[in-house]
Amino acid sequence: MAKKKQKKRKKKTFTRFLFQLSLIFAGCIGWYYTENLKGVFISMGSFLLFWILVKIWWKIRGYFRLRKAGIKQIDEMTGEEFEAFLGRLFKKRGFKVTYTKTSGDYGADLILQDRENTIAVQAKRYSGAVGVKAVQEVIGALKMYNATEAWVVTNSYFTKQAQKLAESNDVYLIDRDDLIEIILDSK
Repeated sequence: MAKKKQKKRKKKTFTRFLFQLSLIFAGCIGWYYTENLKGVFISMGSFLLFWILVKIWWKIRGYFRLRKAGIKQIDEMTGEEFEAFLGRLFKKRGFKVTYTKTSGDYGADLILQDRENTIAVQAKRYSGAVGVKAVQEVIGALKMYNATEAWVVTNSYFTKQAQKLAESNDVYLIDRDDLIEIILDSK
């Protein structure tokens, strides 16, 4: 998870650098064609307008991706409905899915199997951030189900403490953004 945050930070820094470089380049083009400051400002203004339009388009695109993913419907599901939804989703992705008992499940809601791995999955349909308890539960499920991997899947996000515990115990966390990507890749 720390790598993921570091990657996002690098991407944001790179985007900012690319924007500044492009703005300077637009100013240079304005100077090249007009050889006056008015041309530089017009060129830079045109670039800024273009950049704003691209940002608006990107936000609208994101909104329609969320609608297509059906994340709003997921937010309204019960815990059991969310588990069933994840079961269908992972079946589409080629896993053999086994559901555990609703109560006394030893920390796993789904058991996924492919050719090489058995994965214990803890499903958390929350409106707030998912904490350490979910990670602790799925760690306990590893031995109970002879699992090789442990995942926690949520329609929300994880607390920093949960991320830290998951990282130190090799638990794979799938947050809201990751879930949306999985859903869209499966359609």
